[in-house]
Amino acid sequence: MTPVEQQIAPPGGWLDTGPPRVAPLTLSHISFPLRVLLRVGAKWGSKRTGSTVVPDVFLLLLRHPHLFWAWLRFASRLMPFGTLDRRDAELVILRVAWNCRCRYEWGQHVAIGLRAGVSVDDIGRLPQGPDASGWSARQRALLAATDDLHRQRQIADATWALLCEHFATRQRLEITMLVGHYEMLAGVLNSACLPLEEGAEEQLARAPIHGPASLVRPSP
Repeated sequence: MTPVEQQIAPPGGWLDTGPPRVAPLTLSHISFPLRVLLRVGAKWGSKRTGSTVVPDVFLLLLRHPHLFWAWLRFASRLMPFGTLDRRDAELVILRVAWNCRCRYEWGQHVAIGLRAGVSVDDIGRLPQGPDASGWSARQRALLAATDDLHRQRQIADATWALLCEHFATRQRLEITMLVGHYEMLAGVLNSACLPLEEGAEEQLARAPIHGPASLVRPSP
């Protein structure tokens, strides 16, 4: 496995989680019916994540059940039940995680992305952004839109025109909401200082994405 210090990381490194500011609930603190529901959901989701463990992000957000259930319903309409190709959606989410320096989001979605068909080469070139060689025109437009929203909170006219060449109106709206949602979630995870689960850390360390080209850390 690749040691943490040799793994791919954004400029300045991942944001330091430190001790959790808000600890996730443990399953023992959740009602039995809800434990069963979460475990069934994790087992069903294992086709995407490769893990049957209830993710800590769920156990964190369950500290506010009223928001959790509303969030879960909305989030599921973007991923995995959105209209975008799953590989396209995962590229966007991974780029958001990179831009926000959110290791939890990154580690979870490297595993999900690889299982959804995102290539090792695609993840390896994500640090270089939309200008890297090897992207399709569609992928370049997606990543440019993701970066525009992160940097200036608006998709630039030229980027929007590129999106129009590849995506219908409803999909362009979905792209903006997908980016916004995962930026919001990254902010919650970074602020709560939620560390990546041990099993997810092991998956990330085993992922074949930590090659020499990916280890170049450009200046902020």
